[in-house]
Amino acid sequence: MGNCNGLPSSQTQLHSTTADPDTGPGHHPNGLKIDPPGPPRPSSSATSATSSSVGRVLGKPMEDVRNTYIFGRELGRGQFGVTYLVTHKDTKQQFACKSISSRKLINRDDVEDVRREVQIMHHLTGHRNIVELKGAYEDRHSVNLIMDLCAGGELFDRIIAKGHYSERAAANLCRQMVTVVHYCHSMGVMHRDLKPENFLFSSSAEDSPLKATDFGLSVFFKPGDVFKDLVGSAYYVAPEVLRRNYGAEADIWSAGVILYILLSGVPPFWGETEQSIFDAILRGHIDFSSDPWPNISSSAKDIVKKMLHADPKERLSAAEVLNHPWMRVDGDASDKPLDIAVLTRMKQFRAMNKLKKVALKVIAENLSEEEIMGLKEMFKSMDTDNSGTITFEELKAGLPKLGTRLSESEVRQLMEAADVDGNGTIDYIEFITATMHMNRVEREEHLYKAFEYFDKDNSGYITMEELEHALKKYNMGDAKTIKEIIAEVDIDNDGRINYEEFAAMMRKGNPDMVGNRRRK
Repeated sequence: MGNCNGLPSSQTQLHSTTADPDTGPGHHPNGLKIDPPGPPRPSSSATSATSSSVGRVLGKPMEDVRNTYIFGRELGRGQFGVTYLVTHKDTKQQFACKSISSRKLINRDDVEDVRREVQIMHHLTGHRNIVELKGAYEDRHSVNLIMDLCAGGELFDRIIAKGHYSERAAANLCRQMVTVVHYCHSMGVMHRDLKPENFLFSSSAEDSPLKATDFGLSVFFKPGDVFKDLVGSAYYVAPEVLRRNYGAEADIWSAGVILYILLSGVPPFWGETEQSIFDAILRGHIDFSSDPWPNISSSAKDIVKKMLHADPKERLSAAEVLNHPWMRVDGDASDKPLDIAVLTRMKQFRAMNKLKKVALKVIAENLSEEEIMGLKEMFKSMDTDNSGTITFEELKAGLPKLGTRLSESEVRQLMEAADVDGNGTIDYIEFITATMHMNRVEREEHLYKAFEYFDKDNSGYITMEELEHALKKYNMGDAKTIKEIIAEVDIDNDGRINYEEFAAMMRKGNPDMVGNRRRK
């Protein structure tokens, strides 16, 4: 079941282990105490205070969301929040609740980002293809956004499950996405994080509408406004975003990338690392010669080229995309089935992301206090002037001590990504966040710990059954994709994944780039 927030699962968030007074503490299978479903509940004193206190984020009287909704299982999680399945106490209707931890909202910009997300969702309310915000609550611990529950699942999963797939089906899906872009732009909103994971089907019905979700990176804009924040997700980010000089045209680029994947099963710009993906985007070469493109109509190729024009001024607008002969309802998109290889590649692309996200989650959850202490000492050694912050020059000089070899441009990109408050230096918290993310995948012991998590019987191999069990635990279990994961990662074709194959997969570029950070 999809949640209407499209929260990525590669980001983790620490929880307190406070027991819910109604349900009591949960227990991990290993005997560890874990949280009950839902965000921590305010204490009785905090609850009584909420009636008169005004929340710092929403600016209205604080209110305990649990007075109205019963929290169920987790649906997904991101850097700032966790999404839960919730049930209205009176109507018994189910919704998705995106719970954003107040302690994650460190500075004024973080608060403004959440406030803007709520404003934008209210501003866009009522559109058939946009998830509806039903209510926003704030207590001392979290901001809780109640939204439609999208029970029809993610875009790729539906395509793969149906089997029959054609240019006309791709045009129908893309038309719904670009309809959202057109509506957003006409309402003065830029989405800035369009990707397949952020489009979910409202229900499992054949004619279910596709709904755009997660407006956490969205901004209001006026014609002529120029933005410089580096936001988005690696495969889908426009070249002008990488150059930090962009406007609303960047949304059309992202939709064009999704259309390319819908027609071919793979992204147009590919790389083994995040940086190589960016380099490919900036080079701008689009492959229309490899399979299946020789069998794709010239009209489909024409619209993809025009949506992926390197110059944003020459790119089609949303209205022009919708008026293209291939995109129009009853237009010239063929209903002839596409090559089955397209679906196979799409399965592999989708499955690889799922496995990697679970593995990253396992690694993050297993970082020890000692490792964080080591990073603390590294920060001190880099902070040569003992100012409590690190400058670009100090970072450039200090990174080799971490065993990390980065070019000057990569160091600058890390600096800009880590410098959350935009003051030109990195403080201790910013440093720990950035370096944990940078090093956790590369370090051998982290990779091996993640491999051991999947390899339950310590056989030295991850089997199909072990993979299925692990993905289900993280609510990512689609048994149909397990074979595709094995096929993609299993270099020696023995039907299972050994450590070398697993490590090679993990070291490839992570699709969730800068992405899903709210700023920078």
